[in-house]
Amino acid sequence: MHEKSHIRRAVPGDVSRIQRLLAHFAADRLLLPRKGADIAAHLENFIVAEKNGRFAGCCAVRDYGNSLFEVRSLAVLEEFGGHGIGSELVKYALDRLREHGKCRVFALTYRGAFFRRLGFHTVDKEMFPEKIWSDCANCPKKDKCDEEALLLDID
Repeated sequence: MHEKSHIRRAVPGDVSRIQRLLAHFAADRLLLPRKGADIAAHLENFIVAEKNGRFAGCCAVRDYGNSLFEVRSLAVLEEFGGHGIGSELVKYALDRLREHGKCRVFALTYRGAFFRRLGFHTVDKEMFPEKIWSDCANCPKKDKCDEEALLLDID
């Protein structure tokens, strides 16, 4: 069993690390890149994981209104892969969302099994026109999306 990470809200000093980490996975088209200015402008949406005092990963939650949220920009440094950090980040985000009361949380991902282990279930992407209008329109894979949509209902 791996030692738990320290999960915390992102601070301004994390912006460049978050941007570099997301850019690494965006280069492989595994997630969308984010500009530093965009990360800084939405920093309150981000949480980060630290392992032994070192930046290890990040995750963001976007609020679409009407009690609909998206888990996005989930990434863990490869050297920390397999340590459960991704799960810790998502669980922390979900615990924060439970404070809002009843809501729906979705993710578009290539790691469907990961989200299913956390209680999400597969749904049709068309359930989330808000996402399609805002992010998918700018994605290079928009006409041939190969991501899976998953949803978790929080009561």
